[in-house]
Amino acid sequence: MKDKPPARTPPARGDDPLDPRGLIREAYRIEGVTIEDCRAIFFDWALGRSEAEGSPEAVAALLARHGPGNEDHPMTAILRAGLEEARAPVRRRGGRRARACAPEGGRKKG
Repeated sequence: MKDKPPARTPPARGDDPLDPRGLIREAYRIEGVTIEDCRAIFFDWALGRSEAEGSPEAVAALLARHGPGNEDHPMTAILRAGLEEARAPVRRRGGRRARACAPEGGRKKG
């Protein structure tokens, strides 16, 4: 009979460079957490990080760590949505609204 490999345990709070405050880890442990709660937790996590630290790679790593076995968890849905949104191309506003800005101060004419 083969021994079961030990479960992959996320680092303790403060020891994890991806989630130093343990926000994402704790979201998965909260009983009855809602998608709205998870969205707020994710934004708190993202706002607490620099642009480079909150990169799609960091979100993908968190999803790879916490997602397996938690496919129906609201935080998994939020992480997936955040990853998709981060990878989506930036769309520029075109047409009349883009040209309606004055060169000085960026204010609209009119």
